[in-house]
Amino acid sequence: MNDIRKFNEMYEHPINDKPTLLGSLQLERFKSILSEEVAEVDEIIAQYKEKENSLSEDEEADILTCLADWFGDIIVYVSNEAQKHGIPLDKTLKIIMESNFSKLGGDGKVIKDERGKILKGPNYWKPELRIKEMLKER
Repeated sequence: MNDIRKFNEMYEHPINDKPTLLGSLQLERFKSILSEEVAEVDEIIAQYKEKENSLSEDEEADILTCLADWFGDIIVYVSNEAQKHGIPLDKTLKIIMESNFSKLGGDGKVIKDERGKILKGPNYWKPELRIKEMLKER
């Protein structure tokens, strides 16, 4: 996060230490750019599909490198935007992960849909209330 702050300072982006709304236009711009970033995975998927069953070790490393760079770019972009809005991602993610741990089924086992998405069990609690409390404390 220190490097994100340094980046925002260097490129004269807003930095807020308190939760701050920057306007709907800022969110629309963020959505537009994030959508472009997310869509870049299509190139990686195409590269992978082309040789999926006959990848050499070097080609596999190339695709994994592209994936790592893509994941990193998205994390940097989202972290940058969160800092502009004064939202502490570390604390937010901690709350969300605690909520995610509450998704287990009544038998203590994972519940998944056909895509592998983890579904909410009977003890699941939504993170929004705790996130709101955390933001109000700042």
